[in-house]
Amino acid sequence: MDLIQEANISCPYCGEPISVLLDGSAGEQQYIEDCQVCCRPMLLQVRVDADGYCTVEARDENEV
Repeated sequence: MDLIQEANISCPYCGEPISVLLDGSAGEQQYIEDCQVCCRPMLLQVRVDADGYCTVEARDENEV
């Protein structure tokens, strides 16, 4: 399994599809990344399963 994986998500603000790179070696993580289209900050929550595959959820920075 590659440690760096590419994932496709939709921006929670503008809805545009974008691609993000995920680092599976860092384990589960949560961080802010700006949308490549509208430049608004998205909260990305990355989960890594037992096989090293990453899944990511993008949310509005103010979403609880």
